[in-house]
Amino acid sequence: MFRYPGGSDTLRIRFLTSTPRDIARGSGTYVGISVLANALGQLGHTVDFESPARHFPVFTAERLWFNRGLRASSAYDCTVGFDMDGYRIAAGAPGTLHIASLKGVISDEVRFERGFTRLTMSVQARCERLHVHRAARVLVSSRYSGECAQRFYGLEQFPTVVPELIDLAEWRRLLAAFPAEATRFTVLNVGRFYRRKRVGLLIEAAAALRGMIPNLEIRIVGNGPRNAAWRARAGHLKLENTVTWLGDISRAALAAEYNRAHVFCLPSVQEGFGIVLLEAMAAGKPIVAARTAAMPEVAPHATLVEPDSAESLAAAILALHDAPQAHAARAAQSARGLAWVEQFDAPLVARLFVEAVRGAGL
Repeated sequence: MFRYPGGSDTLRIRFLTSTPRDIARGSGTYVGISVLANALGQLGHTVDFESPARHFPVFTAERLWFNRGLRASSAYDCTVGFDMDGYRIAAGAPGTLHIASLKGVISDEVRFERGFTRLTMSVQARCERLHVHRAARVLVSSRYSGECAQRFYGLEQFPTVVPELIDLAEWRRLLAAFPAEATRFTVLNVGRFYRRKRVGLLIEAAAALRGMIPNLEIRIVGNGPRNAAWRARAGHLKLENTVTWLGDISRAALAAEYNRAHVFCLPSVQEGFGIVLLEAMAAGKPIVAARTAAMPEVAPHATLVEPDSAESLAAAILALHDAPQAHAARAAQSARGLAWVEQFDAPLVARLFVEAVRGAGL
Protein backbone atom coordinates (compact mmCIF):
# COMPACT_ATOMS: atom_id res chain seq x y z
CA MET A 1 0.00 0.00 0.00
CA PHE A 2 1.22 3.48 -0.85
CA ARG A 3 1.62 5.75 2.19
CA TYR A 4 1.77 9.49 1.99
CA PRO A 5 4.76 11.25 3.57
CA GLY A 6 4.73 11.62 7.33
CA GLY A 7 1.36 9.92 7.75
CA SER A 8 -0.45 13.27 7.50
CA ASP A 9 -4.21 13.37 6.99
CA THR A 10 -3.77 15.93 4.22
CA LEU A 11 -2.81 15.01 0.69
CA ARG A 12 -0.49 16.55 -1.85
CA ILE A 13 -2.14 16.05 -5.21
CA ARG A 14 -0.89 16.64 -8.73
CA PHE A 15 -3.55 17.53 -11.34
CA LEU A 16 -2.65 16.88 -14.98
CA THR A 17 -4.89 18.63 -17.48
CA SER A 18 -4.46 20.04 -20.96
CA THR A 19 -8.01 21.42 -20.91
CA PRO A 20 -7.74 25.19 -21.41
CA ARG A 21 -7.87 26.76 -17.98
CA ASP A 22 -10.41 29.45 -18.79
CA ILE A 23 -14.18 29.27 -19.01
CA ALA A 24 -14.35 30.40 -22.64
CA ARG A 25 -12.41 27.43 -24.04
CA GLY A 26 -12.45 24.94 -21.17
CA SER A 27 -16.19 25.18 -20.51
CA GLY A 28 -17.66 22.78 -17.93
CA THR A 29 -14.51 20.67 -17.75
CA TYR A 30 -12.47 23.67 -16.63
CA VAL A 31 -15.16 24.71 -14.14
CA GLY A 32 -15.35 21.23 -12.63
CA ILE A 33 -11.58 20.82 -12.24
CA SER A 34 -11.02 24.29 -10.81
CA VAL A 35 -13.91 24.07 -8.34
CA LEU A 36 -12.65 20.66 -7.18
CA ALA A 37 -9.13 22.03 -6.66
CA ASN A 38 -10.47 24.96 -4.63
CA ALA A 39 -12.68 22.69 -2.53
CA LEU A 40 -9.77 20.34 -1.80
CA GLY A 41 -7.73 23.35 -0.74
CA GLN A 42 -10.48 24.39 1.64
CA LEU A 43 -10.26 20.92 3.20
CA GLY A 44 -6.52 21.42 3.79
CA HIS A 45 -5.15 19.43 0.86
CA THR A 46 -2.62 20.81 -1.62
CA VAL A 47 -3.29 20.70 -5.36
CA ASP A 48 -0.65 21.58 -7.96
CA PHE A 49 -1.64 21.93 -11.60
CA GLU A 50 0.46 20.81 -14.53
CA SER A 51 -0.76 22.14 -17.87
CA PRO A 52 0.69 22.70 -21.34
CA ALA A 53 3.36 25.39 -21.55
CA ARG A 54 3.45 25.21 -25.34
CA HIS A 55 0.35 25.80 -27.44
CA PHE A 56 -0.59 24.53 -30.88
CA PRO A 57 -3.34 25.54 -33.32
CA VAL A 58 -4.76 22.00 -33.12
CA PHE A 59 -5.78 21.06 -29.58
CA THR A 60 -5.06 17.34 -30.04
CA ALA A 61 -1.49 18.12 -31.11
CA GLU A 62 -1.06 20.27 -28.01
CA ARG A 63 -2.45 17.51 -25.85
CA LEU A 64 -0.14 14.86 -27.31
CA TRP A 65 2.91 17.10 -26.92
CA PHE A 66 1.97 17.84 -23.31
CA ASN A 67 1.68 14.15 -22.48
CA ARG A 68 4.95 13.38 -24.23
CA GLY A 69 6.77 15.61 -21.77
CA LEU A 70 5.14 14.33 -18.58
CA ARG A 71 7.17 12.36 -16.04
CA ALA A 72 6.05 10.33 -13.02
CA SER A 73 6.77 12.03 -9.70
CA SER A 74 7.11 10.63 -6.19
CA ALA A 75 6.81 14.13 -4.70
CA TYR A 76 3.02 13.74 -4.53
CA ASP A 77 0.69 11.41 -2.69
CA CYS A 78 -1.14 10.88 -5.94
CA THR A 79 -1.37 12.13 -9.51
CA VAL A 80 -4.79 12.70 -11.07
CA GLY A 81 -4.88 12.76 -14.86
CA PHE A 82 -8.07 14.11 -16.40
CA ASP A 83 -9.51 12.39 -19.45
CA MET A 84 -6.55 11.22 -21.59
CA ASP A 85 -3.94 13.33 -19.80
CA GLY A 86 -1.35 11.20 -18.03
CA TYR A 87 -1.79 8.09 -20.16
CA ARG A 88 1.97 7.75 -20.78
CA ILE A 89 2.88 7.82 -17.08
CA ALA A 90 -0.20 6.16 -15.55
CA ALA A 91 1.64 2.92 -14.84
CA GLY A 92 3.93 5.10 -12.73
CA ALA A 93 7.10 4.45 -10.83
CA PRO A 94 7.10 2.15 -7.79
CA GLY A 95 5.34 3.81 -4.85
CA THR A 96 3.39 6.31 -6.96
CA LEU A 97 -0.39 6.36 -7.30
CA HIS A 98 -2.13 7.46 -10.49
CA ILE A 99 -5.87 8.13 -10.85
CA ALA A 100 -7.63 8.51 -14.21
CA SER A 101 -10.56 10.92 -13.83
CA LEU A 102 -12.89 11.05 -16.83
CA LYS A 103 -14.90 14.25 -17.16
CA GLY A 104 -16.54 12.60 -20.15
CA VAL A 105 -15.82 9.48 -22.18
CA ILE A 106 -14.19 10.66 -25.40
CA SER A 107 -15.16 7.49 -27.30
CA ASP A 108 -18.78 8.29 -26.47
CA GLU A 109 -18.47 11.94 -27.49
CA VAL A 110 -16.75 11.21 -30.82
CA ARG A 111 -19.74 9.23 -32.11
CA PHE A 112 -21.63 12.48 -32.65
CA GLU A 113 -18.90 14.40 -34.47
CA ARG A 114 -17.76 14.49 -38.08
CA GLY A 115 -14.80 15.47 -40.21
CA PHE A 116 -11.64 16.83 -38.65
CA THR A 117 -13.18 17.06 -35.17
CA ARG A 118 -14.05 13.36 -35.29
CA LEU A 119 -10.57 12.46 -36.54
CA THR A 120 -8.71 14.33 -33.81
CA MET A 121 -11.05 13.16 -31.06
CA SER A 122 -10.56 9.56 -32.18
CA VAL A 123 -6.83 9.97 -31.51
CA GLN A 124 -7.63 11.28 -28.03
CA ALA A 125 -9.99 8.36 -27.41
CA ARG A 126 -7.24 5.84 -28.11
CA CYS A 127 -5.02 7.59 -25.57
CA GLU A 128 -7.84 7.70 -23.02
CA ARG A 129 -8.34 3.95 -23.41
CA LEU A 130 -4.67 3.40 -22.54
CA HIS A 131 -5.05 5.77 -19.59
CA VAL A 132 -7.91 3.94 -17.90
CA HIS A 133 -6.24 0.55 -18.27
CA ARG A 134 -2.95 1.75 -16.79
CA ALA A 135 -4.33 3.79 -13.84
CA ALA A 136 -4.72 2.47 -10.30
CA ARG A 137 -8.35 3.68 -10.22
CA VAL A 138 -10.77 5.19 -12.70
CA LEU A 139 -13.21 7.92 -11.62
CA VAL A 140 -16.25 8.98 -13.62
CA SER A 141 -18.84 11.69 -12.97
CA SER A 142 -21.98 9.60 -13.55
CA ARG A 143 -23.18 6.02 -13.86
CA TYR A 144 -23.84 6.77 -17.51
CA SER A 145 -20.16 7.62 -18.04
CA GLY A 146 -19.17 4.50 -16.11
CA GLU A 147 -21.27 2.34 -18.42
CA CYS A 148 -19.71 4.06 -21.44
CA ALA A 149 -16.19 3.54 -20.09
CA GLN A 150 -16.89 -0.16 -19.65
CA ARG A 151 -18.51 -0.52 -23.06
CA PHE A 152 -16.00 1.46 -25.13
CA TYR A 153 -12.79 0.73 -23.21
CA GLY A 154 -13.42 -2.82 -22.04
CA LEU A 155 -13.00 -2.16 -18.32
CA GLU A 156 -13.75 -5.21 -16.21
CA GLN A 157 -14.42 -3.26 -13.02
CA PHE A 158 -17.05 -0.54 -12.89
CA PRO A 159 -15.37 2.86 -12.30
CA THR A 160 -15.90 4.83 -9.10
CA VAL A 161 -18.54 7.53 -9.46
CA VAL A 162 -17.63 10.93 -8.06
CA PRO A 163 -20.14 13.45 -9.43
CA GLU A 164 -19.40 16.90 -10.73
CA LEU A 165 -19.71 19.68 -8.20
CA ILE A 166 -20.75 23.28 -7.80
CA ASP A 167 -19.59 25.88 -5.31
CA LEU A 168 -23.06 26.82 -4.15
CA ALA A 169 -21.89 29.64 -1.87
CA GLU A 170 -19.93 31.33 -4.67
CA TRP A 171 -22.61 30.75 -7.30
CA ARG A 172 -25.29 32.20 -5.03
CA ARG A 173 -23.06 35.18 -4.33
CA LEU A 174 -22.73 35.82 -8.07
CA LEU A 175 -26.47 35.40 -8.62
CA ALA A 176 -27.17 37.94 -5.88
CA ALA A 177 -24.52 40.37 -7.13
CA PHE A 178 -25.68 40.40 -10.77
CA PRO A 179 -29.47 40.55 -10.92
CA ALA A 180 -31.25 40.78 -14.25
CA GLU A 181 -34.87 40.81 -15.37
CA ALA A 182 -36.37 39.82 -18.70
CA THR A 183 -38.98 41.79 -20.59
CA ARG A 184 -39.66 38.72 -22.77
CA PHE A 185 -40.19 35.01 -22.11
CA THR A 186 -36.56 33.91 -22.06
CA VAL A 187 -35.03 30.48 -22.69
CA LEU A 188 -31.31 30.12 -21.95
CA ASN A 189 -28.80 27.66 -23.42
CA VAL A 190 -25.14 27.44 -22.31
CA GLY A 191 -22.39 25.26 -23.73
CA ARG A 192 -19.65 24.64 -26.27
CA PHE A 193 -20.83 24.46 -29.87
CA TYR A 194 -20.16 20.84 -30.74
CA ARG A 195 -22.51 18.86 -32.97
CA ARG A 196 -23.63 16.68 -30.07
CA LYS A 197 -24.92 19.74 -28.18
CA ARG A 198 -27.78 20.00 -30.71
CA VAL A 199 -28.26 23.77 -30.46
CA GLY A 200 -29.68 23.48 -33.97
CA LEU A 201 -32.70 21.71 -32.46
CA LEU A 202 -33.33 24.69 -30.20
CA ILE A 203 -33.18 26.98 -33.23
CA GLU A 204 -35.75 24.83 -35.03
CA ALA A 205 -37.94 24.87 -31.91
CA ALA A 206 -37.65 28.66 -31.76
CA ALA A 207 -38.91 28.91 -35.34
CA ALA A 208 -41.93 26.78 -34.44
CA LEU A 209 -42.66 28.69 -31.23
CA ARG A 210 -42.35 32.33 -32.29
CA GLY A 211 -45.95 32.40 -33.51
CA MET A 212 -47.24 30.80 -30.29
CA ILE A 213 -45.02 32.80 -27.92
CA PRO A 214 -44.72 36.22 -29.60
CA ASN A 215 -42.47 37.57 -26.82
CA LEU A 216 -40.07 34.60 -26.97
CA GLU A 217 -36.32 35.15 -26.73
CA ILE A 218 -33.73 32.38 -26.97
CA ARG A 219 -30.40 33.48 -25.48
CA ILE A 220 -27.40 31.30 -26.34
CA VAL A 221 -24.06 31.44 -24.53
CA GLY A 222 -20.96 29.84 -26.00
CA ASN A 223 -18.87 29.28 -29.09
CA GLY A 224 -17.19 26.43 -30.93
CA PRO A 225 -16.93 24.49 -34.20
CA ARG A 226 -20.66 24.72 -35.06
CA ASN A 227 -20.91 28.48 -34.46
CA ALA A 228 -21.08 29.54 -38.11
CA ALA A 229 -23.47 26.74 -39.13
CA TRP A 230 -25.96 27.39 -36.34
CA ARG A 231 -25.90 31.14 -36.79
CA ALA A 232 -26.48 30.66 -40.51
CA ARG A 233 -29.46 28.39 -39.80
CA ALA A 234 -30.97 30.97 -37.47
CA GLY A 235 -30.47 33.60 -40.14
CA HIS A 236 -32.10 31.42 -42.79
CA LEU A 237 -35.14 31.03 -40.51
CA LYS A 238 -35.23 34.81 -39.95
CA LEU A 239 -34.83 34.50 -36.20
CA GLU A 240 -32.86 37.74 -35.74
CA ASN A 241 -35.53 39.06 -33.35
CA THR A 242 -35.91 35.75 -31.51
CA VAL A 243 -32.40 34.31 -31.04
CA THR A 244 -29.66 36.29 -29.28
CA TRP A 245 -26.09 35.01 -29.63
CA LEU A 246 -24.00 36.04 -26.62
CA GLY A 247 -20.70 34.29 -27.39
CA ASP A 248 -18.25 33.61 -24.57
CA ILE A 249 -19.00 35.64 -21.45
CA SER A 250 -17.65 36.06 -17.92
CA ARG A 251 -18.98 34.21 -14.87
CA ALA A 252 -20.59 37.45 -13.68
CA ALA A 253 -22.38 37.90 -16.99
CA LEU A 254 -23.37 34.23 -16.96
CA ALA A 255 -24.97 34.63 -13.53
CA ALA A 256 -26.98 37.55 -14.90
CA GLU A 257 -28.15 35.37 -17.81
CA TYR A 258 -29.39 32.67 -15.44
CA ASN A 259 -31.20 35.36 -13.44
CA ARG A 260 -32.84 36.67 -16.60
CA ALA A 261 -34.01 33.27 -17.88
CA HIS A 262 -37.43 31.74 -17.29
CA VAL A 263 -36.32 28.30 -18.52
CA PHE A 264 -32.97 26.62 -19.07
CA CYS A 265 -32.77 24.31 -22.10
CA LEU A 266 -30.15 21.63 -22.82
CA PRO A 267 -31.01 19.74 -26.03
CA SER A 268 -27.66 17.91 -26.03
CA VAL A 269 -27.73 14.20 -26.86
CA GLN A 270 -24.44 13.44 -25.11
CA GLU A 271 -23.43 14.64 -21.66
CA GLY A 272 -21.17 12.76 -19.27
CA PHE A 273 -22.71 14.92 -16.55
CA GLY A 274 -23.59 18.53 -17.46
CA ILE A 275 -22.43 21.11 -14.91
CA VAL A 276 -24.75 23.66 -16.54
CA LEU A 277 -27.63 21.62 -15.13
CA LEU A 278 -26.31 22.26 -11.62
CA GLU A 279 -25.96 25.97 -12.37
CA ALA A 280 -29.55 26.12 -13.58
CA MET A 281 -30.86 24.24 -10.55
CA ALA A 282 -28.95 26.45 -8.13
CA ALA A 283 -30.39 29.48 -9.92
CA GLY A 284 -33.87 28.08 -9.34
CA LYS A 285 -34.61 27.59 -13.03
CA PRO A 286 -36.83 24.88 -14.51
CA ILE A 287 -34.99 22.71 -17.04
CA VAL A 288 -35.93 21.24 -20.39
CA ALA A 289 -33.45 18.57 -21.50
CA ALA A 290 -33.20 15.49 -23.69
CA ARG A 291 -34.05 12.18 -22.06
CA THR A 292 -30.71 10.59 -22.83
CA ALA A 293 -27.10 10.21 -21.62
CA ALA A 294 -26.59 11.50 -18.05
CA MET A 295 -29.45 14.03 -18.05
CA PRO A 296 -32.10 11.80 -16.37
CA GLU A 297 -29.53 10.86 -13.73
CA VAL A 298 -28.33 14.40 -13.00
CA ALA A 299 -31.70 16.18 -13.29
CA PRO A 300 -34.47 13.60 -12.77
CA HIS A 301 -36.97 16.36 -11.89
CA ALA A 302 -36.45 18.20 -15.21
CA THR A 303 -38.86 18.20 -18.13
CA LEU A 304 -37.19 15.46 -20.17
CA VAL A 305 -38.07 15.16 -23.86
CA GLU A 306 -37.44 12.88 -26.80
CA PRO A 307 -33.84 13.35 -27.98
CA ASP A 308 -33.23 14.76 -31.44
CA SER A 309 -36.78 16.09 -31.66
CA ALA A 310 -37.34 19.81 -32.19
CA GLU A 311 -41.09 19.17 -31.87
CA SER A 312 -40.73 17.64 -28.39
CA LEU A 313 -38.43 20.47 -27.36
CA ALA A 314 -40.91 23.10 -28.56
CA ALA A 315 -43.83 21.38 -26.81
CA ALA A 316 -41.97 21.27 -23.49
CA ILE A 317 -41.00 24.95 -23.67
CA LEU A 318 -44.57 25.89 -24.60
CA ALA A 319 -45.90 23.95 -21.60
CA LEU A 320 -43.70 26.09 -19.33
CA HIS A 321 -44.79 29.33 -20.96
CA ASP A 322 -46.32 32.20 -19.01
CA ALA A 323 -49.75 30.85 -18.05
CA PRO A 324 -51.26 30.22 -14.57
CA GLN A 325 -50.62 26.47 -14.67
CA ALA A 326 -47.17 27.05 -16.17
CA HIS A 327 -46.26 29.35 -13.27
CA ALA A 328 -47.08 26.51 -10.87
CA ALA A 329 -45.14 23.96 -12.92
CA ARG A 330 -42.07 26.18 -13.09
CA ALA A 331 -42.23 26.91 -9.37
CA ALA A 332 -42.56 23.22 -8.48
CA GLN A 333 -39.61 22.21 -10.64
CA SER A 334 -37.56 25.11 -9.29
CA ALA A 335 -38.15 23.96 -5.70
CA ARG A 336 -37.18 20.37 -6.52
CA GLY A 337 -34.03 21.52 -8.28
CA LEU A 338 -32.96 23.77 -5.39
CA ALA A 339 -33.24 20.81 -3.01
CA TRP A 340 -31.63 18.28 -5.39
CA VAL A 341 -28.55 20.38 -6.14
CA GLU A 342 -27.48 20.48 -2.47
CA GLN A 343 -25.88 17.02 -2.77
CA PHE A 344 -23.45 18.38 -5.37
CA ASP A 345 -22.08 21.18 -3.19
CA ALA A 346 -18.30 21.43 -3.52
CA PRO A 347 -17.26 20.49 0.05
CA LEU A 348 -19.40 17.33 -0.03
CA VAL A 349 -18.12 16.14 -3.41
CA ALA A 350 -14.50 17.00 -2.52
CA ARG A 351 -14.77 14.64 0.45
CA LEU A 352 -16.11 11.91 -1.86
CA PHE A 353 -13.13 12.53 -4.13
CA VAL A 354 -10.67 12.16 -1.24
CA GLU A 355 -12.37 8.92 -0.14
CA ALA A 356 -12.06 7.56 -3.69
CA VAL A 357 -8.35 8.47 -3.86
CA ARG A 358 -7.61 6.90 -0.49
CA GLY A 359 -9.58 3.82 -1.46
CA ALA A 360 -7.27 3.36 -4.43
CA GLY A 361 -4.30 2.68 -2.20
CA LEU A 362 -3.51 5.54 0.17
